Amino acid sequence: MPRETARRGMTGRAVVSLVVLAATVYLLLTTAPRLGLDLRGGTQIVLETKDSPTVTADAETTDRTLEVLRRRVDALGVAEPMLARSGDNRIIVELPGVRDPREAVEVIGRTAQLSFHPVLATGAADSRVLNDESGQPITLGPAALTGEGVDEALSSIDSQGGGWLVSVDFKGDSGRAWERLTGQAACSPPGDPARRVAIALDDKVISSPQVSPQVACGVGIVGGSTQITGRFSPAEAKDLALLINAGALPTPVEIIEQRTVGPTLGAAAIDASARAAVIGLALTALFLLAVYRLAGLIAVGALVAYAAVSYAALLAVGATLTLPGLAGFVLAIGMAVDATVLVFERAREEHSVKRGGSLPRSVSRGFSGALSAIVDSNVTTLLAAGLLFWLASGPVRGFGVTLSIGVVVALFISLVLTRLLLHLTMRGVVARKPRLSGLTHEGRVRQWVNRRDPEFLGKPKRWLMVAGAVVIAAIAGLFVAGPNLGVEFTGGRVVEYSTSAPADVERVRDAVSDAGFPRAVVQMSGEKDISVRTEPIDEDATERIRTAVAGVAGDATEIRDEKIGPSLGAELRTKAVIALGLAVLAQLIYLAVRFDWRLGLATVAALAQDVLIILGIFAWLGKSMDGVFLAALLTVIGYSVNDSVVVFDRVREVRGQRRKEPFPRVVGTAVLQTLPRTINTGIGVLFVLGALLVLGDGSLADFALALLLGLVAGTVSTVATAGPVAILLDKRWPGAGRPARKANPTRQRDDNGAVV
Repeated sequence: MPRETARRGMTGRAVVSLVVLAATVYLLLTTAPRLGLDLRGGTQIVLETKDSPTVTADAETTDRTLEVLRRRVDALGVAEPMLARSGDNRIIVELPGVRDPREAVEVIGRTAQLSFHPVLATGAADSRVLNDESGQPITLGPAALTGEGVDEALSSIDSQGGGWLVSVDFKGDSGRAWERLTGQAACSPPGDPARRVAIALDDKVISSPQVSPQVACGVGIVGGSTQITGRFSPAEAKDLALLINAGALPTPVEIIEQRTVGPTLGAAAIDASARAAVIGLALTALFLLAVYRLAGLIAVGALVAYAAVSYAALLAVGATLTLPGLAGFVLAIGMAVDATVLVFERAREEHSVKRGGSLPRSVSRGFSGALSAIVDSNVTTLLAAGLLFWLASGPVRGFGVTLSIGVVVALFISLVLTRLLLHLTMRGVVARKPRLSGLTHEGRVRQWVNRRDPEFLGKPKRWLMVAGAVVIAAIAGLFVAGPNLGVEFTGGRVVEYSTSAPADVERVRDAVSDAGFPRAVVQMSGEKDISVRTEPIDEDATERIRTAVAGVAGDATEIRDEKIGPSLGAELRTKAVIALGLAVLAQLIYLAVRFDWRLGLATVAALAQDVLIILGIFAWLGKSMDGVFLAALLTVIGYSVNDSVVVFDRVREVRGQRRKEPFPRVVGTAVLQTLPRTINTGIGVLFVLGALLVLGDGSLADFALALLLGLVAGTVSTVATAGPVAILLDKRWPGAGRPARKANPTRQRDDNGAVV
């Protein structure tokens, strides 16, 4: 019966694997990826609706505003625009292919309601003075009607005068209001300012035509339509019709974020990520083959399947691939190695160190023994990814989606597909010649481990003193050099230029300062790329900066432009702090439930150390701490906890087997037993991150650098901080990692019917 159950389990895994792989092939052949603007080029504008004296900026009014903006965007002729509400009072507008967003911002960002006013000859108590379209001051009376009464506005050629005109059709009672307004203006003689009618938008007069002499006093223009004539160029007539036709915004809006990315920058990011994926995957594959032989070949096949299934899953859910998301996808390939290595190392222990016996049984026991660590480590990574999706926005949120999908797929590949392939392979010839598998010998790392004394953590305070000194040195960077917060967290504008030749950053900094921006932060973001970060500035100031850069570098082509409002910067900064705090709290709660509070607190201490070290190193290096850095930091938290979970899972197991052994020796034994997995997993991830660091530029390289630092810091902190803290806590409050006694423990059988 147990063997029959095992066969049914294998059959079920085979069916599920075939279905998933078939669906993957179908999606890869039939579905095109949806690229974010940072990869295909274009402009993203984030608008925030504001309360007015008569309207509250809630979800309903924001939706009505969205529809008005949609008509304006459609009139721009942009291919495949995207408009969506974010929250109750924000609207995200994506304009692919728009590299010069000035026209779009000019049209989309008009905030006030469209209104039609009489022009007064003299001032009155309820009037106001504005400049007309030629710059001359005119006095406007109260609005006679608003843009909500406009049915349609069209630009066309005047068949009589030969110039361009704008035809306006009104709807409902607005036609009669227009008759009254023009009838009143017609009572003034030609040339008198009072014979004009002003059309205003955003407290700016966009047109103030005179009423035709043929219109009778008190009668006005009847029929519900009118024509605005003047010396319009074709573009001016089109823009005027567009502004009138778009209608009134139900509530004022403010541009709080604007991002523009050139297509060349996106293509470079795709190319760098693709090459990093290929090189990292190839190096990882060679490493797995060298260390695990036939089992390594299975792992390579599973790794390729992982990459394909993850990508297909992104296509299936319609996720938008962004630069951080692409980097997260490449990174997840390296992370997928961890579960496989855990199983392989556990199978080696089962076969060579503990029980020996048949190879299939050792592999089954390897999966059973590694299951707890695999699940716990992936759940902690999912917590970090979930926080990114919940709290972040834009590209960083996309990274959270990519990471979440990657973790779920990694669990499927390791626990279903890899298990199935190993079960089928480790029989027959391999079962008779087990050395072909690569899982029957200890390996050099494990041989070295077996000769080490597990008492090396016997003096935990010394370890903590060294770790504390490193943390203090890193924290000093936050006070001495200061954190270089990105524009997302401070508000302002950052413009990146591609130059024709490598430029001296000091000369560029001096040129930008001479152009009137002495506080601008000028940095090299690549061999020939220069980024300039300033306080919020307008388009004219941006052009002065470009001219200054071009004067030093010979040429300067804008490849990226980001503008973040101060209020949004403060909000994102607050969210970043909340995200980090919630990440720590979530990890502590989960680990306290899965292990006990002592091991959970020790893990949190280690991850807090890792975060401080990375913050300090980035401060010393002057690296920008932006939204992509936040994504890397939260991923590092998952890494740090991942290492601690694997070690403490083994602590719990060892302490259950050696209840009378001193706890420092238990922790030391657990660290040594899991060291082969730590080294082999670290090398696999190192290949991918190293490829990203070398091949990527700008934020992509900084992202890889932060994760590399996190990989090293997380591995070391597990030994130097988490272990010693757990030992000290156990000394003060005994019982860390001690499994609860069960009166009738449930015994399970593996795939071969063996009791485990």
